[in-house]
Amino acid sequence: MGKSGLLDLEKHFAFYGAYHSNPINVLIHTLFVWPILFSTLIFLHFTPSVCDFSDKVSFLPCGLFGHALVFNLGFLFTLIYASFYYCLDKKAGSLAALLCFACWVGASLLSNRLGFSLAWKVAVAAQLICWTGQFLGHGIFEKRAPALLDNLIQALLMAPFFVLLEVLQVFGYEPYPGFHANVEAKIRTEIKEWQDKKQKKIS
Repeated sequence: MGKSGLLDLEKHFAFYGAYHSNPINVLIHTLFVWPILFSTLIFLHFTPSVCDFSDKVSFLPCGLFGHALVFNLGFLFTLIYASFYYCLDKKAGSLAALLCFACWVGASLLSNRLGFSLAWKVAVAAQLICWTGQFLGHGIFEKRAPALLDNLIQALLMAPFFVLLEVLQVFGYEPYPGFHANVEAKIRTEIKEWQDKKQKKIS
């Protein structure tokens, strides 16, 4: 059964889905959303650390992690996203949480290897390419402004989980019976309301 309030997955998914109903735009977001998360973690890797995890992974081959894994804003960012996704849906959320931590580890290792200057250049390039692709997807195919212009936090927080659920849906997954039917109905309602408002402004 669905949850309510902050953990209302149907509400979150319908909100985001109403801005991503075009298949090509959905595909663009599927390709670009997680790289945005990854490159954001590259930026956050260079924030001040609170704790060094390198001594906690001493059982791994020497030099594999070095001092790459540190408790900083990147780890906190990852923990918040992973925890929120798990609370939304334990099955898909567990996979999303695993992907979040995999991105954190990967971004930390890459940042540590490239160094501050080159890592930032790589991250900036990735952000520019991915954000440009998504805005083009909205302008050309969706023909609607991105969700972040209406609710920045909800859009940024839900984007990675949304595209993951879209992929899992292809394989027949849904958080609970009737989820997709309920969401589709809400999406159609939200799109119709948006179209009505748009028509009123024109007329």
